[in-house]
Amino acid sequence: MRRVMRAIRSAPRVVAPWAVGVLAVGVVVGAAARPAAAGQDDWLQFRGAAAGVVPDDPDLPEVWSETENVVWKTDIPGLAWSSPVITGDHVFVTTAVSTGDEPDPIKGLYDPGMENGSEATSNQHRWVLYDIDFHTGQIRWERELHRAIPPGKRHLKNTFASETPVTDGRRVYVYFGAIGQLAAFNMSGEAVWFTELDAYNTTLEMGTGASPIVHGDRVYIVNDNTTRSFVAAFDKDTGREIWQVERDERGQNWSTPFVWEHDLRTELVTAGTQGVRSYDLEGELLWELHGMSGLTIPTPFTSHGLVYISSGYPGGGLRPVYAVRPGASGDISIFTEEQMRSGIRSGFPGPLTSSEDIAWSYPLLGTYNTTAIVYGDTYYTLLDRGFLVAHDARTGEEIYGRRRLEIGNGFTASPWAYNGKLFLLSEDGETYVVEAGPEFRILHKNQLDEMTLATPAIARGSLFIRTQSKLYRIAKGGAE
Repeated sequence: MRRVMRAIRSAPRVVAPWAVGVLAVGVVVGAAARPAAAGQDDWLQFRGAAAGVVPDDPDLPEVWSETENVVWKTDIPGLAWSSPVITGDHVFVTTAVSTGDEPDPIKGLYDPGMENGSEATSNQHRWVLYDIDFHTGQIRWERELHRAIPPGKRHLKNTFASETPVTDGRRVYVYFGAIGQLAAFNMSGEAVWFTELDAYNTTLEMGTGASPIVHGDRVYIVNDNTTRSFVAAFDKDTGREIWQVERDERGQNWSTPFVWEHDLRTELVTAGTQGVRSYDLEGELLWELHGMSGLTIPTPFTSHGLVYISSGYPGGGLRPVYAVRPGASGDISIFTEEQMRSGIRSGFPGPLTSSEDIAWSYPLLGTYNTTAIVYGDTYYTLLDRGFLVAHDARTGEEIYGRRRLEIGNGFTASPWAYNGKLFLLSEDGETYVVEAGPEFRILHKNQLDEMTLATPAIARGSLFIRTQSKLYRIAKGGAE
């Protein structure tokens, strides 16, 4: 098997909108689209502004099905596990549409291989951005960013469009790592800029998935691969690269970077297999933390003045969670080289506090696909095979150990929370509604009869769930 694929382009290039051949399918709904100011009711990026937590709202749904409390559902062609993002009356989703037949994803955890792992395709694909009307679910406009045969492979459960777009209320920014393309569109669907980057091979040819983020006047991306891993910042008005820093990563990570604002400074926190690295906003390394699992997917996030970082490749001896305090510098690793080589296999030992920069940590609490959530004062871990674990978010003390949701269900989407409840979406499309607090109690299940891996979005009393073929808007009372 070929492990390294040459970059398909040689250097970043910014392409002016007038020079780009973009297919515009204008299905205009109502009045012409206009920029909408980003507010607290928007959902601008992967996992939202507060890592899956939104303020309590009596209009938010707690019970639903394929018909109950459904405002609308819209067919989304192609195959993609990117999440929707919402600003004003715009709901943005991306997809990759094949001109031929593609194998269906298979549920569960499995490594790549000849039968059920990495997949190549000889079919031409279209990489597409949709703007969907918040109120009606109709497609307002469609923009095709690229059309080609994908240059690399993907894991059978991955897609060629797994990165979630990000918006600032004026524009929507889209990154497709599979083809090395970063682009910006305004709310009317006009291309503002295109920046062409290199496309690289990944570990075991499993494809890409780390989403872009926006902070201030910049767009940030991380691309860890088998050839030349890097983190980069781009001007969000022009697409011009401001800086790029190479990373000592030798394979693939799917962890979205996180901008951590605290009283001491603002920093860009990135998780990787070779370690966690935090940069200032000019790309200078602030601190690093070694001791992660073999592959890294969960996204860093903050709560209670700490930044939480985890990874949990199932085949690894070390599957850690770290709660890092602000102000760290240098190497803040707490595991020895011997521990990292041999792995730590002693179950769930008590919190480790061997570094003044780390409030607490566990060596075997991290997850593979899902990102944890802090709701109230509790850090909840949704394990990929369907267990929930609860710890004190400030101290790491265990509140309750593994509690089984249901035998047989796997979990890839990250949890969300509101109205005193946790929502845990399985790959089977079942959402387990669990009471938040010191006692584990399943209140009920909500069923959508289709495979679901994408993490939902929440905005203005509505929940948006993407299944394999549809996007649902769900709210109390259903149709407007």
